[in-house]
Amino acid sequence: MSDQPAPKPPEPSGVDLARVALRAAKEQARARGNAAQQKKQARRGGLRSGARADGRDPLPLGAAINRLITERGWETPAAVGGVMGRWPQIVGPEVALHCEPQKYDEDERVLTVQCDSTAWATQLRLLAPQLVARLNADLGQGTVKMIKVLGPGGPARRYGSLRAPGSRGPGDTYG
Repeated sequence: MSDQPAPKPPEPSGVDLARVALRAAKEQARARGNAAQQKKQARRGGLRSGARADGRDPLPLGAAINRLITERGWETPAAVGGVMGRWPQIVGPEVALHCEPQKYDEDERVLTVQCDSTAWATQLRLLAPQLVARLNADLGQGTVKMIKVLGPGGPARRYGSLRAPGSRGPGDTYG
């Protein structure tokens, strides 16, 4: 290293000072122009459509639906709804004939499935762990924690043709 002091930068001359002043004047004019443009747009009622794409342009239907799903946080319910539509591909055609998904509880992360016989309900309960793993692989880990299997519902209660108006069945006479 040398002991000489660093050379001083040259003093700005008249031409350099003129360039700096011109650059500052251009920036100020640009700022005034932007402010005037914003004021003009506000008077006209906001932004107008132009030649370039912006956030107000129309979207294809699929893109608009995907954007809505993302903005509202409906990814999981939409994915589970897709699973309900693809149920035969997920569980197989034979199981799909006898077991049908009924509802999905998003808070509890429980999928409720109705079977048409107790034998199929038992079979689905045995297959539930593998089915939960397959659903979570398809939808994302932790989407379905449990499958609630319902057996067949009994026939609707039918009372005799002679009933008192407003009665609720045999229990209403004892109470």
